[in-house]
Amino acid sequence: MNHYNVCLPNYSIGTDCYKEIGYYARYYGKKAVVIGGKTAMSKAKSALLEGIADTDIEILDFIWYGGDSTYENGNALIANEIVQKADIIFGVGGGRACDTCKYVANEMDKPLFAFPTVGSNCASVTAICVMYHADGSFRDYYYPKLAEHTFINTEIIADSPYELLWAGIGDALSKECEAVFSSKDDDLSHTPLMGVQLSKICTEPLLIYGKEALQACKEKKVTKALEQVVLDIIVSTGLVSNMATQMPNYYYNSSLAHCVYYGSTVTRGGHKHLHGEIVALGVLCLLTYDGKLDERDRIMQFNREIGLPICFDDIGIKEDEFDAMVEKAMTSTEWKFRPKDVTREKFMQCMIEQNKAGRALKEK
Repeated sequence: MNHYNVCLPNYSIGTDCYKEIGYYARYYGKKAVVIGGKTAMSKAKSALLEGIADTDIEILDFIWYGGDSTYENGNALIANEIVQKADIIFGVGGGRACDTCKYVANEMDKPLFAFPTVGSNCASVTAICVMYHADGSFRDYYYPKLAEHTFINTEIIADSPYELLWAGIGDALSKECEAVFSSKDDDLSHTPLMGVQLSKICTEPLLIYGKEALQACKEKKVTKALEQVVLDIIVSTGLVSNMATQMPNYYYNSSLAHCVYYGSTVTRGGHKHLHGEIVALGVLCLLTYDGKLDERDRIMQFNREIGLPICFDDIGIKEDEFDAMVEKAMTSTEWKFRPKDVTREKFMQCMIEQNKAGRALKEK
């Protein structure tokens, strides 16, 4: 390869950041279509309309994204006449809505502006989409262009479901340990080196501000703690994702913690729990695997304090399901790009050991 591109996210954050829409959209056209989740669009609609009130932008319609990030839903939107008429796509909602909009915008070569309404993931600022089958099972990753700008309205996020911010903290806890672990065998060039170094600022803010941020979400209040955690979940982890992934050359974006999640999708209990909730347990498994037991115990105590799982009993998965979990995990991108020392047997053992450690803490 004779060249490569690095595209980093632009964003605005705050309770009135939608007032910046006109400025950042001024070169992209005048007709916008809003695509997103039904609840998300209802919560963001008045702020969006207020944000474009004194601009030349016209919103043609508010269209439901289909309920999941599937190619089928994306292709239906691409065929929609209103979407075809729009100059700009406004993607509103959570991770799956944003991923669907990224796919649509990329396939149609239209500019995209993202409006995350929950603090649960970094989808609104990343150049990767998690795509699913129609039955909800994981399908593959799709690599689109970035949104031109992301507008993070903290007032809307403060009014979002507590459980999604809670699970978002669990997912974001994986970024540092997975980036560092997955890259440990390699001689890193400039961009992935920057991504891995940036990952090292992702854990501490969650441990410092996490409990306060969750309380603020319960009270529907915008606070410093809430803003710091939202920035960590959406922006910090998103920056790492964009700099630590260049397919097919390297993939340091996630590793064994997400292997635990993908494995859980074939269990009886796994489907009853949120992505970030299960990833939080996967973090403990990865740190157990890597022998970083002091850090594991510190995060395990944090998980316990805010109700994230510390053993597989907490998510209804039995040890006799571990074998099937490992088989599923071995089909993932994360497994393909695993460090050289990772084997099937060692991965199985780290889950067994973490289950034992989590049970022991719960007995104290």
